[in-house]
Amino acid sequence: MLKGVEEISATKKRLRIEIPADIVEGEIQKTLKEIQKKAKIPGFRPGKAPISIIERKFSKEAEADVLERLVSEYYQKAIKESNIKPLLPPMAEDAIDIKRNEPLSFDLIVEVRPEIKDLNYENIEIEEISTEVKDEEVEEVLKRLSKERGSYEPTEGPSMYEDLVVIDYKTDIGKEAKDYVYKIGAGPFPEDFSKALEGRKKNETFSVTIDFPKDSIADFADKKVNFEITVKEVKRRCNIPYEELYKELGFEDMESLKKYIRESLEKTKKEQSLEKQKFDILKKLLETYEFELPEGLVEMEMKRITEEYESLGVDITQNMDKILERAKNNVKTYILIDIIGEKEGVTVSEEELKQEIINIARRYSITPQGVVNYYMSRDGSLEALRNIVFEKKVFDILLKKAKINKSEEKA
Repeated sequence: MLKGVEEISATKKRLRIEIPADIVEGEIQKTLKEIQKKAKIPGFRPGKAPISIIERKFSKEAEADVLERLVSEYYQKAIKESNIKPLLPPMAEDAIDIKRNEPLSFDLIVEVRPEIKDLNYENIEIEEISTEVKDEEVEEVLKRLSKERGSYEPTEGPSMYEDLVVIDYKTDIGKEAKDYVYKIGAGPFPEDFSKALEGRKKNETFSVTIDFPKDSIADFADKKVNFEITVKEVKRRCNIPYEELYKELGFEDMESLKKYIRESLEKTKKEQSLEKQKFDILKKLLETYEFELPEGLVEMEMKRITEEYESLGVDITQNMDKILERAKNNVKTYILIDIIGEKEGVTVSEEELKQEIINIARRYSITPQGVVNYYMSRDGSLEALRNIVFEKKVFDILLKKAKINKSEEKA
């Protein structure tokens, strides 16, 4: 039974729980009888050993089983009775042990969401962002597509940035190559190597010394290497003519291609505009409201970010301040979104969850089951996906309630 709730801080509560001795003893006896049915005791047929022998031999095992079940059961009853919504599993202040024929008393520390007084999220001012697509932007895309779809053709002129050169080279460290294709400016050799290749013509031979950094390709790392290079061929990308571009891309005519590009750019701009406005709303909420953050959630988020940094090869010791700041902001964001969602009655239906799975599957060209498998293997549940949908719905509400200031251009 719940004996009392003590407030330790804005984010921590102490639950005092006591289970009557007769309930504890009754559960122990019930468990011992279950053990009796299966126990194999020398000199007795299965299930026929006296309960006194079973208790002498298995009492500790029965007590451990009962302790685990009763603590979990009465904890659930306590949070329901006290109307507490824990953020993390509870922590016991002291060791919990059963003493036969005595009440089982224990205290659990629970982290809870802090209250935010006078939370107002209506009429947050954000700027209108233009999503108009100009003709010049469409032309820029056409130029890029014309270039990207073009092919490399041999040229007799001097090599230029982004040309392909076919070279033979020998080095003073014994490394050499034949018909090595190198794109000027693209690596993997240092920039000085590309610069040495610029302005060269077919059949030209020259020497150059290059200092390779420690993190360069294995054969040359941290060495000063002298190259003797022969340029065998220079190739330059030839753009596809505009009048052929729409055919290359599978459109009926140039106008239909331009229309498709314009619509794609508009869609991207609208998505970017919404993301920017969401960011601005969140920034203002974070700046406006200060409240105590649950330590356990911050620690858990720090661990997640640390693992993310480690996977990217980032030095953790040099970035602890950044990790802590990011963890605090993430937890603060989670709490604000959670409270607003609760106030607005936001829920996530199974149908909405399924649709999010389908959207992710389409975005990454995998099966919906692949999405489910990923989240289940990573988190053991689809709760992270459900939170994504929940957050989107809350931000939709915030955008509808925001005050959008028209830009001067449209005023």
